[in-house]
Amino acid sequence: MAENKTRPTQASVDAFLDAVDNPVRRSDGKSVRAMMERVSGEPATMWGPSIVGFGSCHYRYSSGREGDTPRIGFSPRKANLVLYVGGFPGYEALLARLGKHKSSTACLYLNKLADVDLGVLEEIARRSYAATHDSGESTGC
Repeated sequence: MAENKTRPTQASVDAFLDAVDNPVRRSDGKSVRAMMERVSGEPATMWGPSIVGFGSCHYRYSSGREGDTPRIGFSPRKANLVLYVGGFPGYEALLARLGKHKSSTACLYLNKLADVDLGVLEEIARRSYAATHDSGESTGC
């Protein structure tokens, strides 16, 4: 079975965020980090080369594939700020109140924090973190 490429590393979150080229994305990344640390109570950790994660959750699929993933996280990518959140009852209702965004199954895409309601975004992060746990079976997260 293939090994997960996205794992926690010892890389510096500060150095990663400081190296983001776009000044708005860099500032937004630092703000999201502070918010996610506050709502999770977890320190920011680099997962692979480009994901800032908070906490850890073990998953196991019926296929036998298993691994670990951050409970919540984000990445300040070139095109947009990607948040790894969702998967809880009421998520769609919060998205309707969030402001300008795009979403997929496990990702929330923002152009900039100024486009969204920060209180709603914090509630999404808080509820996403609460909805994930290390169950040791099924998806757990």
